[in-house]
Amino acid sequence: MFNKIIKRAHKKSAKSGHHQENSSNGQQFYEVVMKHASRTAAGAANSDHPPLSPSPSPFPRPLVIEQLPPLREVSSSERPSLFLRKIQLCCILCDFSDASKNANAIEIKRQTLYELVDVVQSGSFKFAENQDELVNMISINIFRCLPPASHENTATETADPEEDEAFLEPSWPHLQLVYEILLRYIVSPETDIKNAKRYIDHIFVLKLLELFDSEDMREREYLKTILHRIYGKFMVHRPFIRKAINNVFYRFIFETQRHNGIAELLEILGSIINGFALPMKEEHKLFLIRALLPLHKPKSVLTYHNQLAYCIVQFVEKDNRLAEPVIRGMLKYWPVTNCQKEVLFLGELEEVLESTQPAEFQKCMVSLSRRLAQCLNSPHFQIAERALYLWNNEHIISLVAQNRSVILPIIFEALERNMQSHWNQAVHGLTVNVRKMFMEMDVKLFEECQRQYLEKEASTRELEEKRELTWKRLEAVAAQAVVG
Repeated sequence: MFNKIIKRAHKKSAKSGHHQENSSNGQQFYEVVMKHASRTAAGAANSDHPPLSPSPSPFPRPLVIEQLPPLREVSSSERPSLFLRKIQLCCILCDFSDASKNANAIEIKRQTLYELVDVVQSGSFKFAENQDELVNMISINIFRCLPPASHENTATETADPEEDEAFLEPSWPHLQLVYEILLRYIVSPETDIKNAKRYIDHIFVLKLLELFDSEDMREREYLKTILHRIYGKFMVHRPFIRKAINNVFYRFIFETQRHNGIAELLEILGSIINGFALPMKEEHKLFLIRALLPLHKPKSVLTYHNQLAYCIVQFVEKDNRLAEPVIRGMLKYWPVTNCQKEVLFLGELEEVLESTQPAEFQKCMVSLSRRLAQCLNSPHFQIAERALYLWNNEHIISLVAQNRSVILPIIFEALERNMQSHWNQAVHGLTVNVRKMFMEMDVKLFEECQRQYLEKEASTRELEEKRELTWKRLEAVAAQAVVG
């Protein structure tokens, strides 16, 4: 409840400032927005796309939100002018802090935006002449300061999704339609790439990426679809988009460790990675090592682990030689005290091992086996159980069988300890099955490992007995000294 009050106050103060500025000097506000740096630079560099012409029009530029006639009810000669005026009307921002007070203006703008969606989607008449105004209207509506995050309002380290209700953007009835216009504009066959890339430029892409931190999941879903479409259609922007996403990840990993849109960005990257050509570029390999693998480190990895694991597996399936650095990277960031996170790591590890070839497996099997031995002896039954389930995978069994002389001596002690002292019956039963599998795989090796284990246990007991005897002697000497 407290979060809602803070967010409402923030939105009210921000929106009321815009509302007062619009009502007192609407013309001045609109001119300032139209002179955005990225748009001005594009207009100055291209003489064939000048700024808005001051030539007389049967539909003058609106200063307030007012009802305009539908496009289908005016003559074809007046439609371009009316279409431009509707775009200009949608540049006026509504105050959603008190929806009942501005209900009429909000509804008029919603209907106007809905009509623009139909126009852009149907392509009833070409809108290429108004691309600058259309993209500018979209920028005015979607590019804004996001409200403070939940953890900033409550001064807590992380927001608990079970205790804190999901934030919903108050202006979503308008934002949704603006995002729909942007999406239809990008995918429309009427959109010429050569002209559109002057408006959908690097600054525009960077601002889209900033919006991925929105707490409203509906907005992030639209942003994910739109950025993916931009990546697919504007080939000239592809390297820049990949680099910009990298920078978002770097800041999240090494600075803030708080971001709402990591899962959505990873979903986009999953599709991008799937399209990488072979042999894979060094740039893409560095992205895997420097950005994707460190994403295992933050505490909030649970919120995006499925998407991260998909990206990691895509890399290994593309190039099997990447399995070894991926496994070593996972071992580097392996959780120590977070049981839920460790279970997820074991699941991801199984997917990676399914695409791992024997030559790559041999490079990291010693360190991997030591980590698995620790997981087998975990007092948390889900960790031990998930680690034992790895031996249900036929490909993993084949890898282990080929290298059993190295792996079994490492994990044999862990299996024996589970047999003797693990408290969970399910873990005990799975351990029996794995132990039996190794015995059938190589009887001589199993017996040799068992012999070494028994000798080690006997040696350990002998050392313990000597230690106890030494302490008893010290106690006796101390007692005599006290008596004397």
